[in-house]
Amino acid sequence: MEFKTLRNIENSFRQIRLFAIVFAILCISVVGFTVWQSYRFAEDQRQKIYVLDNGKSLMLALSQDASINRPVEAKEHVRRFHELFFTLAPEKNAIESNMKRAFNLADKSAFNYYKDLSEKGYYNRIISGNVQQRIEVDSVSCNFDTYPYSIRTYSKQFIIRSSNITKRSLVTSCYLLNSVRSDTNPQGFNIEKFAVLENRDIEIIER
Repeated sequence: MEFKTLRNIENSFRQIRLFAIVFAILCISVVGFTVWQSYRFAEDQRQKIYVLDNGKSLMLALSQDASINRPVEAKEHVRRFHELFFTLAPEKNAIESNMKRAFNLADKSAFNYYKDLSEKGYYNRIISGNVQQRIEVDSVSCNFDTYPYSIRTYSKQFIIRSSNITKRSLVTSCYLLNSVRSDTNPQGFNIEKFAVLENRDIEIIER
């Protein structure tokens, strides 16, 4: 009888120990699942930005990985630089204003190219001849496999005179480096080793 009682006690102890282990595993699983769900919820909320609309209502905006848009931003940076650098009006202040804004997007290589043209009297001829110059960027080729990023830009340049319009093929190359975003450099890139590979007349249209 005593042996049977001891066996019952031992079986009861085993059952209690088994229940305790199962309960502990269950508690750990619940806590782990809760922590994981909380982390996922926090990550989801981190992707949401609430913007106050003129102090009246909240609008929901979604954030995304900044690296997703870098190729688009790179092309826009290069395009903007070319528009500022190669768009000229027959007015000294307008030329200097455009150049100043373009230099914020590039290193000294752009300034050196501007200085070389200036010393050759290019901008003086633009002003004295009442010539306007504009550019149309056809495509921007970016290589993001290596850093700094290699860029080649294909454009059409139009030199507008009172007697004719000269259409030129303009091909440039440069490298892009990541930089700090600012009001004057919203894409956060900097152009270095800027060079003109081709700048030749392809058509002259009489007016």
